[in-house]
Amino acid sequence: TSGVNDDHVFISSGENVRLPGNNALHDCTSTSWTYNNNNSATVELIGLGIKKKDIKRHERLSLGSDCSLNIKNITEEDYGFYTCRQYVNDKQQGTDARVYLHVLHVSSSSSQTEISAGSSVTLSCQLYSYSYTGVSCDDWIRSEGIQLFWVNQAGVKLTISDSRYQISAPGHCNITLTTTLLNEDDNREWRCEVTHRNQVKTSVTYTVKSS
Repeated sequence: TSGVNDDHVFISSGENVRLPGNNALHDCTSTSWTYNNNNSATVELIGLGIKKKDIKRHERLSLGSDCSLNIKNITEEDYGFYTCRQYVNDKQQGTDARVYLHVLHVSSSSSQTEISAGSSVTLSCQLYSYSYTGVSCDDWIRSEGIQLFWVNQAGVKLTISDSRYQISAPGHCNITLTTTLLNEDDNREWRCEVTHRNQVKTSVTYTVKSS
């Protein structure tokens, strides 16, 4: 299970994020950041204040003046478990800052940017979350009170009782919306929201362009 001092940060793909670090020492040359997700071994991103050049996303990373880790243009591959640790003469200072980054991403079944009226489109909203060893993503977000919803541009939740939309949740970590487009759907927005204990944490908006 996670520790009481762990941070959980929710962000949408395409946005920038700041992960709070352990700045017991304000000299960030003592700071190291490591990263792990469910599919890889631990990777060092920042070593004693110096950004590692041999990782493919190094250009999107920077160290803040408070030793926080800044990541630009978040992708769904950035989700995972980040650890900030500070050293003096190879001796750890203070406690680790541990941050779980959860990334919300929406994809469309259509590769076209403009879709004609009468076409069916399916929007898939996925929460990419680091799950603890032996705990599935579905089990974890259910225990944490995390939920995904589709809402319209007026902020009203879409439900299966609305005959225009087919809402399905094959798992707690994803939810799909399928609908047949109408002429009046041009520039219409549908938004996927993630809530944690009934508070909206982040959302992704998908705007339809009709041809």
